[in-house]
Amino acid sequence: MAASLIGGLREAGCDAGNIIVAEPDAARREQLQSRFGVPTTANNADTLKQDFVVLAVKPQAMREVCSKLQPQLADNDYTFVSIAAGIRSNSIDRWLGGNRAIVRCMPNTPALLQCGATGMFANARVSDAQRRQAEAILASVGVTVWVDNEALLDAITAVSGSGPAYYFLMMEAMSEAGVELGLNTDTAQQLVTQTALGAARMMAQSNDSAATLRANVTSKGGTTEQAIRSFEQNGFRDMVKQALRAARDRSIELADELDQ
Repeated sequence: MAASLIGGLREAGCDAGNIIVAEPDAARREQLQSRFGVPTTANNADTLKQDFVVLAVKPQAMREVCSKLQPQLADNDYTFVSIAAGIRSNSIDRWLGGNRAIVRCMPNTPALLQCGATGMFANARVSDAQRRQAEAILASVGVTVWVDNEALLDAITAVSGSGPAYYFLMMEAMSEAGVELGLNTDTAQQLVTQTALGAARMMAQSNDSAATLRANVTSKGGTTEQAIRSFEQNGFRDMVKQALRAARDRSIELADELDQ
């Protein structure tokens, strides 16, 4: 995800010299420097030369990283942007010594293709200018949305953070069904992939709701109607809602565990 953000910023015109990347692995540092032309370091504290710090670390490492940065923080008006799942802003603030401007983000994996969706929350110390800068960084890899209640990031985790996997599961099932109906594997996968891509682009470029778009391609008495009827009779909507609630609940549980 960090590499995606660096690539997005570079494509958006950000000067390589304005980015400092801290990476403990030497081979990875060399790869990032070669690929993006950005200066790299093994020392996290070197990133404090900038007043905008993106915490792109695993959730389990966040406490240690922040605690080691905390003694080296000057009175500069730093902005810390976390893309770590499950770590609440008040925990990050506490580990950084308190009274810090924290923006917490929940991106998803299509950010790797600059096609991501990111939910964002800012604590009370984040200024309007800092919000705009944080948004510019995440917007370099896709769509951004802000929420005023941090708890809603758990819902965003359920909808878009984990969401790509739901579509992959649907595509997997459709491909398997296509093979069972007589198509070869490559043909089924190609048709399913292009159909998913086309449906997503239609939705993105239309002012109509998903319900309207679905109705538009569901002719009365036709094949699509039969398939939709089967989905509905088998509780498809309730299944999806239950799955997202389960993901939301687990997001809350993980945040509680990581705050211990």
